[in-house]
Formats: sequence, C-alpha cells, structure tokens
Amino acid sequence: MGPPTDPVAADEALPARTGVVVIGGGIIGTSAAFFLARRGVPVVLCEKGTIAAEQSSRNWGWCRKMGRDPREIPLIIESLKLWREMNEMVGAETGFRTAGTLYLCDTDAEVARREAWLAHARQYQLDTRMLGPDEVAALVPGATRKFKAGLHTPSDGRAEPQKAAPAIAAAARKLGASVLTHCAVRGIETTNGRVTAALTEKGRIACDAAILAGGAWSRLFCGNLGLRLPQLKVRSSVMRTAPLEGPPETAASSADFAFRKRLDGGYTISKLSSGVAELVPDSFRFLADFLPLIRLERRSFRLRLGGRFVEEWRTKRHWSPDETSPFEAVRTLDPEPVTAINDEALKNLRARFPAFAAARVVQQWAGMIDVTPDVIPVISPIEKVSGFVIATGFSGHGFGIGPAAGMLAAQLATGETPIVDPGSFGFSRFTDGSRPRPDPSV
Repeated sequence: MGPPTDPVAADEALPARTGVVVIGGGIIGTSAAFFLARRGVPVVLCEKGTIAAEQSSRNWGWCRKMGRDPREIPLIIESLKLWREMNEMVGAETGFRTAGTLYLCDTDAEVARREAWLAHARQYQLDTRMLGPDEVAALVPGATRKFKAGLHTPSDGRAEPQKAAPAIAAAARKLGASVLTHCAVRGIETTNGRVTAALTEKGRIACDAAILAGGAWSRLFCGNLGLRLPQLKVRSSVMRTAPLEGPPETAASSADFAFRKRLDGGYTISKLSSGVAELVPDSFRFLADFLPLIRLERRSFRLRLGGRFVEEWRTKRHWSPDETSPFEAVRTLDPEPVTAINDEALKNLRARFPAFAAARVVQQWAGMIDVTPDVIPVISPIEKVSGFVIATGFSGHGFGIGPAAGMLAAQLATGETPIVDPGSFGFSRFTDGSRPRPDPSV
C-alpha cells in the first residue's frame, strides 16, 4: 500500500452546474481547483479514488529548480514562489521547507554533465553553483570519502507529498469548490466542438471548461475522446525511515542513492535509476515517439515484461458515458515496490554516510509516473475541443512544479493571462510533426 495521506472531507451532492470541472485530485488538479476557487470561479474537483492517493503522495517530495529541463525553469521559478507562501495561503501544513538540493558527483563525467546544465541556469540568474570537495563535505558532513564536486541550489526546497495536495484540496473546498471523491469522470460532453458538461459515474455536471489532470490515466481518457496522447508509465520505488538524528538536512542524490529529510524526522530514500518501464501494448503503439528517450536513458531505467502487459491489454480503451469506465474498475494504482532497488539504495547510502547505519525502514511503496517522449508535461488547451485543457505527463517532476502548473492550467481554462508562456507545453507538438526530444543536459 502507498503511504497514508491526510484525509480530506468530501461533498456528497453532485452540482448540476459549475464553471470548471477538474478531473483528478493530485497535486496538479488540487492546485488548479484552489486557484480557480481563489479567484471566485465556480469549480468542481472530481477524483475517482481519494485525494493524492497515487503519484502525488508517492514521490520524493523534492521542490527543485536544479536539474530541470530548461523549458520548465520559468514555471518552477513561479512554483517555488507559491510553495514559500503555500502554508499561509491554504492555512495548513504542506511540509514545505527551504533546505536546498545537492547533486553529488563522483566522476569527471558527472561533473561535466552538471556543468552543462549550469549554463542554462545562469540565464535565469539562479543561485545554483558548483561546489568543490571541501564545500560539499561542509554541507553534507560525515561521508566516508570526499566527493569530486556537487551542484547545489540553496533556495530549492522540499514538501510532504502525503500532506500537500490534501491541504490544498481542503483549502479549495473552504473557498467554495466542490470536492467529489470516488467520483470518476467517464467523459466530456461537447456541443459544436465546445465542452458543455462532464459526465461522471454519479451524473452529469454542466460546465464551461474541463481540466484533465489525470496523471497516468490521462492517456486512456484522451484515447476515448479520439485524442492521441503519447504517454507511458514508469514504476518508481521509494522507502521511508523512522525519525533519525544525524544525517544532513539538505536533500541530496548521487548515482547510487537519493535522500531527503521528512517533516517527521525520518528520511525518504530512493535511487535515481529506480524506474522500471513495464512493457505494455502502449509501449509498442508509441515506440517511435519514445525511441529518442530510450536511447538517451537506456542506463537509467529497466525494461520489464510481466503481468501488467496482459492487464492493460484487457483494459477497455473505449466506452460510452453510460458504461462503467476503467477508472471505476481501478480506483487507485498501487503497484508493488521493487524492494531490491530500495535496498540497494539504502546499502549504498549507509556505505557512504555511516549516520544512516541506524536507519530503520518503516515502509516501502511504488508509484506510476506519467512520462512523455520529451519528459516535459502537456499543459495545453486542445484545439479540437474548445474549453478542454490537459495538464499531464509531468514525467517524475510534477510535485515541485505542481502549484504553478495547476495555476497555469486554470488560467488556460478561463482565458486569463498565463503565469508563464505555455508554448513549450503545447499538445500540438505531438501532432504537428515537431518530433519532440528530451534535453540531453538534464
């Protein structure tokens, strides 16, 4: 089972009409609903299961500018501004703290890769810089041997995935949003090419716009609408420890391990190469789209053929609004963690930082990351369906960018001036022959 999330009170009544329906109760969907409600826009948030039950509560909790795809940097700058005010805005604890992030380098190749990214950071005047061995040792003391270097951003932060989206959803509800859990949206109704309603398992909600923030389920939802969204799932495994005195405050990662301190005093631990790409029918449907990413990241994730192939082969790809949808058949994606990967990360961490020798593992879990071919999200209106906005494909770094991404999706749905230029996140890049590629410096 995934980590326990803070409970969120839900509404019982299905509104007959609203301004915007947000589909999906993760960090993106709750943020979109919150910022809409804050502006006085009537909004209904529909979640097929419970708030933040999938990847939004299962990620590492990093809120970082460092190492981002250059196309995401303007959005994460805005998101960190929001994170710093989030506890006050929502009137609750999201766990956000400014503690910095650090990429540890053991080899010349790792240093060169980080320095290549640093060239992008300079144009945005980020506070990121390369540290020497002694500076790294002062920032994260106690290592058994010195690191060659480290890329450090002191203004980056961390938050608690199990607390943040629930706190934001509860705040949206206090501002007048309706929050419906165990209420899957089966599809959308259109008239003359424009959204007129969201069709849920509990009934119809008339609306002017809909935002799809469905994470790993978005490809299936879009496919039923006749929209080709190239998106695959990667299973990522994580563990958490009991409270532990001694290890560093700064969130850090190397090729062999990654860690960040939790609000409860424990640590979230994983490994950069913890992703398992399970072969499913969509792996072959989208093979041409993902080939550049596979070639670039072939050492960073594992391909695996297992029972999920048959499971997804049997999943309905098309259904009508009066039929039970796949979203009702599986309320929460809850994959098993690959404990061998987690155990290896902890073993490597203990060997390098003896302060973790006393770490006691209290839980391990996995989540499904929604990945696009260029590893940046789609945050975009859909030209074929006026009033329909997609916000998905955050490729393992959606939690930190979530508040601003939700705000951007809300702005696109209501015609407001966007917080950043959304051009890089357009859905059309998958349909206009652009052949999007991942940035090799990330």
